[in-house]
Amino acid sequence: MEELYNTFVNSFTGYAKYLWNTISHPFDGFNYFTWLILVSLAVWILEMLLPWRKNQKFIRKDFWLDAFYMFFNFYIFNLLIFVALSNTSAKLFGKMMSGIGLPSNYLFDLSGLHMVLQFIIYFIIFDFVQWSVHNLLHRVPFLWRFHKLHHSVKEMGFAAHLRYHFFESFLYKTAIYIVLAYVLNFKIEYAFIMHAGAILIGHLNHANVGWDYGPLKYILNNPKMHIWHHAKELPKEHPYGMNFGITLSIWDYIFKTDYVPSSGRDIELGFENVENYPTNFFAQQIEPFKRKQ
Repeated sequence: MEELYNTFVNSFTGYAKYLWNTISHPFDGFNYFTWLILVSLAVWILEMLLPWRKNQKFIRKDFWLDAFYMFFNFYIFNLLIFVALSNTSAKLFGKMMSGIGLPSNYLFDLSGLHMVLQFIIYFIIFDFVQWSVHNLLHRVPFLWRFHKLHHSVKEMGFAAHLRYHFFESFLYKTAIYIVLAYVLNFKIEYAFIMHAGAILIGHLNHANVGWDYGPLKYILNNPKMHIWHHAKELPKEHPYGMNFGITLSIWDYIFKTDYVPSSGRDIELGFENVENYPTNFFAQQIEPFKRKQ
């Protein structure tokens, strides 16, 4: 128990120091804080120069709320509890595996593969794990209660990418840790690379821009595909939603969850009764925990 407590405390203080160093030294090496700001500004400028929905304002409805979500989910939540809890849970998970006769660190070691091959395998598995979790968020009623927050966006813009409930972080990170860190023992540095790339792709997929990358649309997720994921009215053949891809669209085409009947530029976004969904941050955090009548 003392070891778990020390892990929790050290993780909390360690992340606090990392966060302060990140903010106070924005141009020292690769910096997530700087990367998030630069990518956000770049994609926002793209929205201004090449707006797809031309009647949508540059500072759209809920823009500042979504901007707060970007920094809350990226930094504040990590500082408050997530990093410390994640590291402690990983330590506890290792002890549980040892308790049932399995290795505490990993099952299979792929860290000895060539760096390029390791990166490719990591990327494919990383994206498929995220696609699978995203699919479950739509199909399991309890999980959908949390994911509805992301779909409460009524006007799409880059900042909507990181409007999601903090509970989703536990689901995604747990699945990624178990599959990639524990089962396959991939090097942690690849996670940072994937995360940085996911910020850019996610921003573009939610941005007010209208492209689909031509023939590459069958491999890469894109704004014209992702807009349909946020459609308020779902087709009969996809009652739980469609286009669950994060970076890659290929999983949707493989598992027949793709749906792009038209450009989707002016479709209504949200879900049934979205107009009654809370509109402020704190109420949105509490909403999934309320007892449903």
